[in-house]
Amino acid sequence: MGGGRLETVSVDVEPPGPGELQIAVAYCGLCGTDLHIVHGNMDARVRTPLVFGHETSGTVAAVGAGVEGWKVGDPLTVMPLIWDGTCAACLAGHQHICQNLVFVGIDSPGGLQQRWNVPASIAVPLPAGLDLRTAALVEPAAVAVHDVRRSELQVGDRAVVLGGGPIGVLIAAVAREAGAHVMVAEVDASRRSRIAELGFEVIDPSSADMVAEVERWTGGVGADVVFEVSGAAAAVRATTALAKVRGTIVVVAIHSAPREIDLQRVFWRELRLLGARVYQRSDFERAVELLGRGVIPADALISGVVPIEETASAVADLSAGRAMKILVDVAGEGRA
Repeated sequence: MGGGRLETVSVDVEPPGPGELQIAVAYCGLCGTDLHIVHGNMDARVRTPLVFGHETSGTVAAVGAGVEGWKVGDPLTVMPLIWDGTCAACLAGHQHICQNLVFVGIDSPGGLQQRWNVPASIAVPLPAGLDLRTAALVEPAAVAVHDVRRSELQVGDRAVVLGGGPIGVLIAAVAREAGAHVMVAEVDASRRSRIAELGFEVIDPSSADMVAEVERWTGGVGADVVFEVSGAAAAVRATTALAKVRGTIVVVAIHSAPREIDLQRVFWRELRLLGARVYQRSDFERAVELLGRGVIPADALISGVVPIEETASAVADLSAGRAMKILVDVAGEGRA
């Protein structure tokens, strides 16, 4: 990608360096961050031309010098974070939010390439029985696992998810697996229908009184946890009205501008307001396990699979809201 244009090019394949694995990429999912990159919303951060993409699955194509525990053909995914290990956050044990974090696929070349060299330290093994198409959802599923873990959700809790896109549905699935009752608020009718088919309580916040609906659903108490996933200003304003006394609000969406929030309500109800960014290695491993057990509704999330030459059209469909999750078939081995 360069200058806002998407191009498919052929380049020579470099062998993996010391400490690296070369991945034969099978599938790469497209997400909201990728759309921001393509539309130029992250020009202040990314350097073009850029190979983007960070939701990947594949197999080991070659093993660099000094790498142990991997062999050609092993299935894997990538946790696309590289930290410095020396900043205050890293020294405090929070490497995933390193103050100098390199997010692979944004700050360095990503997975939309057939051969991809990455540090072996960020490779995550996959079980042999996990389909590589499904495995392309490990990264976004790890986001959801981290979000739910940050919330300290308990069995029997009632959780409201604001936004029924891919991450919202993943959070709903992980929260339900953790023992919670889940309601999803989503404005798009087709998404609401799909979410309802998955067995979740679902409401349209544009036509229903969301506060009244949540009070009805919780017996007037309010939600134990509210996940803000939509990125909408109206959703942020609503969070404090939806949470119970000493409830928790988890900010998942990336907000490009400051948002208004009712701090009086935060004070009055002693609410907790938490940020949740990316994931840790344990979240990735948990996501692999949940996908392997079929807890994550992969088929409901994946709208389609396109060849790498049609990445631009896939980006257009996602930008227009015509799809939930689209995978790029990087290897060219099969589509749906």
